[in-house]
Amino acid sequence: MPYEYEKNGQAIYDESFATIRREANLGRFDKDEEQVVVRMIHAAGMVGLEEHVKFSFGMVAAARTAMENGAPIFCDARMVSGGVTRPRLPADNEVICTLHADGIHELAKELGNTRSAAALEHWRDRLGGAIVAIGNAPTALFHLLNMLEDPSCPRPAAIIGFPVGFVGARESKDALWADQPVPCCIVEGRLGGSAMTVAAINAIASRKE
Repeated sequence: MPYEYEKNGQAIYDESFATIRREANLGRFDKDEEQVVVRMIHAAGMVGLEEHVKFSFGMVAAARTAMENGAPIFCDARMVSGGVTRPRLPADNEVICTLHADGIHELAKELGNTRSAAALEHWRDRLGGAIVAIGNAPTALFHLLNMLEDPSCPRPAAIIGFPVGFVGARESKDALWADQPVPCCIVEGRLGGSAMTVAAINAIASRKE
């Protein structure tokens, strides 16, 4: 065979994480945060990403405790919900994406918003103590923040806010970080996306690398 390469999956993982820890600037993170950031860097293939990741105090612990207590995980996109490694979940947690639920297109028209934002209305009654993971749509994160302005809206345990893109992504994450209605983490600027969001969920779900 003309190409020689590492074929052992565990060896690939071990060397990947070792390389990240050698090269990335992880000193400002606590042990639990570091594990999340290392997985995010691994998913993105981007040492330097750590400079843009922020955690509010106790976010990882709050999210992990909620998962261990059986909290559902609400995701803005199927690319996020589909990427969660179910065996890592500590309590066989539900992973829910309502983007394609019946009536979402009509509800979006009624609200004058995107389907991604309208889909969150299906979460409202079950948000209490849940994990929210937004990895694609800034409109979803903005709509969530508006929902949480209502004192009667149940509060999630934690928010992973990683919407990606060129319109509203930076602004929605800045708004989340400024408000911090519940423990949260963000990736600053335009960076984000499904792979990073899934990596964060999987790292919080289990300490095993």
